[in-house]
Amino acid sequence: MSTTLSPQSRPALSPAQLRLRAEYRNLALWTLQGWAAMFFLAAGYAKISEPMDNLVALMTWPAYVSESLVRGLGIVEIVLALGLIAPLASWKLGRWPLLVSAAGLIVLETAMMAIHAIQLDAGLALTNLALLAITVPVLLGRRAPR
Repeated sequence: MSTTLSPQSRPALSPAQLRLRAEYRNLALWTLQGWAAMFFLAAGYAKISEPMDNLVALMTWPAYVSESLVRGLGIVEIVLALGLIAPLASWKLGRWPLLVSAAGLIVLETAMMAIHAIQLDAGLALTNLALLAITVPVLLGRRAPR
């Protein structure tokens, strides 16, 4: 028989312990935000600056859509990536750009994961799954405190 403690019988954390946990959580979320922002800044930049032939060689899906869609998607990725790190520029903005950007990236990653899975491109589908694993905790962790 195990002797697990119920939530009511666990000792309460001190204010210093609560602060330390909050600092670790904040650091972890900023790390995830930075990784996601770096990825999408690079991916967006590639989509707006690389010739279409290079993009088709790297990813097959640009061959099936218009060039303007690929370039537009690159701009959207850059804007959403900047939104993830917007609080670094000014806390006066609040958390809404970060939350909107994280939600937008989650929608984008989910759609692209589905497209890659349909095309049986496992590598890119898994990349989008990994990006979801980074972005979802950011959205959930940065929501307004209860």
